This record gives sequence, C-alpha cells and structure tokens, in this order.
Amino acid sequence: MKNFCSAFLVASLALTACNNTQQNNSQQESKTDSTKSETMGALDVKKFQQIIDGKPTNLYVLKNKDLQVAITDYGARVVSILVPDKNGKQTDVSVGFDNVDDYTKGGDTYFGAVVGRYGNRIAKGKFKLEGQEYSLATNNAPNHLHGGNKGFSRVVWDAQQPDDSTLILTYISDDGEEGYPGELDAQVTYTLTSNNELKIDYEATTDKATVVNLTNHTYFNLNGEGNGSINNHLMMINADKFTPVDSTLIPTGKLESVASTPFDFRKPTAIGARINDTNSMQLKYGKGYDHNFILNKSASGLTKAAEVVGDQSGIVMDVYTTEPGIQFYGGNFMNGTHKLKSGKTDDHRTAFCLETQHYPDSPNHPNFPSTRLEPGKVYKTTTIYAFSVKK
Repeated sequence: MKNFCSAFLVASLALTACNNTQQNNSQQESKTDSTKSETMGALDVKKFQQIIDGKPTNLYVLKNKDLQVAITDYGARVVSILVPDKNGKQTDVSVGFDNVDDYTKGGDTYFGAVVGRYGNRIAKGKFKLEGQEYSLATNNAPNHLHGGNKGFSRVVWDAQQPDDSTLILTYISDDGEEGYPGELDAQVTYTLTSNNELKIDYEATTDKATVVNLTNHTYFNLNGEGNGSINNHLMMINADKFTPVDSTLIPTGKLESVASTPFDFRKPTAIGARINDTNSMQLKYGKGYDHNFILNKSASGLTKAAEVVGDQSGIVMDVYTTEPGIQFYGGNFMNGTHKLKSGKTDDHRTAFCLETQHYPDSPNHPNFPSTRLEPGKVYKTTTIYAFSVKK
C-alpha cells in the first residue's frame, strides 16, 4: 500500500508539472501570437486566412528596428511597407488591400504581386522555342500579359519564415500551365536587411526549355498609400535608352535614346513634368508612362536602376537590380474603383511601379537579352528596394 501511495504521488506531481508546462507554453504561444498581431499594424491577420484552391493562405511580417513589411502567400504579394518619413512618422508606401478576398476578386490589379511565368507582354500570346510555337492567353488583348489568366499572381505559394527578416516562397508551375512548356520550380525570397532594404531573390529551374521573366509588381506612393498624385515625386532612371512600343504596347524591336524626349530621367525630374507632352506618340500609346528602360550596366551584378523621392514625405527609394531593364508604369489605368487598406481609393496616377525585368516580348526579339531557361540551368536574379530619408 505504501508503494502504491508513493507511486500515485509521483504520478500526480508529474501530471501537475506537465499541466503547468502546457499552460506556460500555451501562454507563451498566446503572447507570441499577440505580439505578432500587434506588429501587423492596422492589418487583421485573420482577414488573410482563407482556403484558396484547397490551400490555406496567410499573412507574414518582416521587421527591423525601422521598417515593417507585410506579405501574403497569395500571389507572393507585398501588402504593406511601413517606412518612417522625414518627421519619423510611419508611412505605408505600398498600395494594397486589407484582406485576401479583395485580391481574389475579378480583374487583377497585380498590387504587390510576383508576376510570371513571364512578366510583361508577349505579342499576340505566341512565341517559338526549339521550332515549336506556343500559344498563351491573350488576357491583355491582343497580347499576353504577366503570365496569363491566372499566372503566378493568383496562386497560393508555399511559405517558410525562418526568422523575422526572411520569407521564402515556392511554387511549382506544371508543364503546360498557361501554355508554357516545362515544369518550373520557382522560389522567391524576401529579405528585410538591417540597412532598410527589401531584397528580393528570384530562382527557378525547369525540366524542359522554357522562357522565364519574373518580377514584382508593387505599386508605390512615397507620400503614403492614396496620398495624392505621384506626379511631383522626383525620379531618376539610370538609362540612356528605352524600348519604344506600338499602339498595343509591344516593343518595336528598336532601342531608342531617351535624349530630348519625355523619357529622359537621367537627372532627377518630376514624374509628371512632361506627362502631357502632346508631341510624344509614345506617351499617347501608353496613356502616360508604361515603358521598359534599358539600364546602363557596365558589368554583371547589382546596378543602381532608379531613385525616387517623395515630395511631401522626404522618403527616398533606391532600386538596385541584376536585371537588364526596368518597366516604369505611372498608374495610368488606376481609376478609383478599388478601396485600399487605408480606406482611400486607387485614383488616377496615385501610385507608380518600377518592375525590374528582361525586356517585354523578348522571346520574339532575337536582339533582346534572352529569357530562355534550359534544364540544368538556374534562373537567378536579385532586386533591392532601399529606403531612406532625404536629408
């Protein structure tokens, strides 16, 4: 009997200890979740937790002592970038929604998304590879745009967050998906560095020759989301040439000088300074700026592509990339139909995009840098958006 009582006492103490440990762990997890929610700012994580195509979605946050970046695995989209302005006020410089449902609704704005398998346009949705012609969706009639009807911007990526500064997103695109050849294994890694840089590393491999051109489609307003026109932002683009387009925004194949044109941003110039130049057929075709600039690159590796300064906030964004081009889009087709997470709307030209990339329609222009990827090779590019304040 004495042995039974002793055994019972030991078991009871062990059970109590186990319960206390579970309670402490539960409290710790609750505290962690609470802290995580607080760091999301005004965003409600639950509004990003859905089941889409049988896969759960979520919201993730990267942070350092100055910046905070929120990203959803739906489309690998940047939802929010909080940056201190010249007065130290946290300012959300990216455009997006406060819930995943709005991202899924008809008609893709591409807010914050990783676009692919081929970012930008392919003429009439057709290209040839190894003697075979491939047909893609003409979702930007008469052309193919940003990977097609669904593309990488409307799928759920698999996410891993090893620490507060890194998010790794992966997606396997099946052979034949959206008409593209080859199974493509894609990976996008977002890293928020201690130097206030949002670094984006892209990697991909294929089991069959294909074309790849991944980019990020974040819309920026350095005065804050929805805070008026971006036409007074000062912008520099490190490019002596650009690729002029036809009336459907497909490159003609020529490489033209920016000199003496509204496309000369080699010195800091207000975005809207020449937006109404009636002599520019290129501005008429794009209804403003929607063009690829050929970056001045002296060697491989990262090159400073652009610099933009918010005229009210003093926030500076420098763009560095390993890519040969950058697409500057001035928000020409924004029309106020979408309510943003700030409660404001996406009014005309209240945001801009700087999409680092290979040139549009490269598969149909042998004189453009190639976007071909073969088995055994690794597609690998890096882009950095660095934030600071004008002194």
